This record gives sequence, structure tokens and C-alpha cells, in this order.
Amino acid sequence: MLPDFKNKIVLAPMEDVTEPPFRLICKRLGADVVYTEFISVEGLVRNAKKAREKLFFYEEERPIAIQIYGGIEESMAESAKICESVNPDFIDINCGCWVKNVVARGEGAGLLRDLPKMQRIAESVMNNTSLPVTLKTRLGWDENSIVIVDAAKMLEKIGIQALTVHCRLRTQGNKGDADWSWIKKIKDAGVKIPIILNGNIKTPEDVKFAFDNYEPDAIMIGQGAIQNLWIFSQAKEYLAKGSYAEPTLDEKLDICIEHLKLNHKSKGDHGILEIRKFYSGYLKGLANVSKFRMELMKIIELDAVIDKLEEIRVYYSKEMA
Repeated sequence: MLPDFKNKIVLAPMEDVTEPPFRLICKRLGADVVYTEFISVEGLVRNAKKAREKLFFYEEERPIAIQIYGGIEESMAESAKICESVNPDFIDINCGCWVKNVVARGEGAGLLRDLPKMQRIAESVMNNTSLPVTLKTRLGWDENSIVIVDAAKMLEKIGIQALTVHCRLRTQGNKGDADWSWIKKIKDAGVKIPIILNGNIKTPEDVKFAFDNYEPDAIMIGQGAIQNLWIFSQAKEYLAKGSYAEPTLDEKLDICIEHLKLNHKSKGDHGILEIRKFYSGYLKGLANVSKFRMELMKIIELDAVIDKLEEIRVYYSKEMA
């Protein structure tokens, strides 16, 4: 059964970011629904190790979607069966990835230039799984081809159960303003399936403004969660009472260490390297912290990283006393 998206705040799929440990932490900090990294269907059908590994999730993450992308209907159909075999809550189709090597193959946002093909791709998945199927896309290829309203109507008609709209164009990538007003335009056009707003949501204030003005069913947060994993719980607090608390130093370091241990358990020493992208978020707001952060970037042993984080705790606890 499709999760209830009404008034929910969800974690966006992000390549090399939304791996199981990060998703689990975000879930514990208030994300209502989470998505895997996008997975190549060609990798799945060829039994590629990296693609198959991306199917893993913790039970605690539910409800969770496995997100897939591709441009060949037969591969999409076979991958739907593979995804169903690991029993996620639903499957999401990526029709929004903007990177050149993806769109050049008629995948991701490349499908915005061929809505009939987007329809066939979606149907190939829906016809080969009993799971709910949703889809994520953008406003259009460029400013002269904004097709999102037509795409939303088409997708609803064929049975897609929810639509996430990254409110930028393919030509924008992940830069520039996101035009959230298109969410209300989709609603005003009579589309009834859940519409999830995505793109440039960075603060709890952004979440409230988007809900108040553009009528999305849910808000999806991507890059904003990398710098602030507490954004989900803070946004809920802000919606409920108009203010929110910042995490304490101890809360930040406790979660950072938990994240580190999950990464190490999942990927060994390589997991220690991969968590480095999150240090700036965990240590944000600490005066003159760059020295400590640079030291952390050089450490490759689990216990040594934990020792350095505890050193940071002691140092700043004294500074704040």
C-alpha cells in the first residue's frame, strides 16, 4: 500500500548520499518516507554487484521506496520484478536526473523530451509489479518546454500513484531558483494524486512557506538534509508551534558517531571515508572548527575518528561553559 503522503516531509533520493546509514539516521530524526539512491535497471538485470547492493535497506527505514532509472522498457519491466523481490513499500521511477550521460541515453530527465516514451517506461514497471509505483521528474527540459502539467495528467491517467516534482528545469541541474508555483498549477489543473514538492528546500521556514502557499501533499528534502539532518524534526516542530530548537553539541556529536559506526559496519574502512561529506553539517556553527574538520579528513581508523570527535566535544564544551 502506498504511504500516506498528506502533510509529510520526506527524504529525497541522492546518489552517493542516501545510503542505508544516512537514511536510517534521517528516519530517526523525523523523515516520514525515505528513498534509495537511484539504481540503474541495466545494472540490476545484469546482476551488477553495486546495483544489487543498493537494494538493501533496514526494516526500521519503512516506508521506503526503491528508485530506479532506465530507458529500455524490457529492462524496466525485469527490474520491477527484482525490486519487488526485496519487498520495499513502493517503487519510484527517476525521470528527473539531469546529468549528461544519463539524459544522453534517453533516461532520467531525457524522458521529458518524449512523454509517450515516459508513459511506456512507467507502464512497463506498473505492469510487472504488484507494488505501488510513483515517479519523480522536473518541470521540463528548458524554459521553452515546460511540460509538467501535461505529464502529471498523463501519469495520473495511466495509474502512477504519486508524483514528485523537482521544481527546476533539466537545464538548471541543481542550481538556480526552483519555481514552486508549478505545484499549485498542477493541482489547479485537476490532478488528484499526491504531488510532492522538491527543489531548494533548505530550512524549516522553506517547508512552511511551501505548504502554506503552493498546496503540495508532501515536501521532499534533498541537499538541505546533508547540511542539517535535523531539518525533518525541526520542520515538524516549526509547523506545529512556529519555532524550533537547534540540536545541542552533544546531540550533534552523538548522532555523528552513530552515523560513523553504521557506515563502518556497512562498508568497513571505506565507510569512514564516505562519511567525510557530512562533517561540515555535523560541525556547522562551531567557531573556528575548520582545524578540527581538516584533522578529521585525514583520519582513516574508526577508533581514532571517534577519539577526535570526543576531543571536539570536550574542547567546545569548555568554550561554551
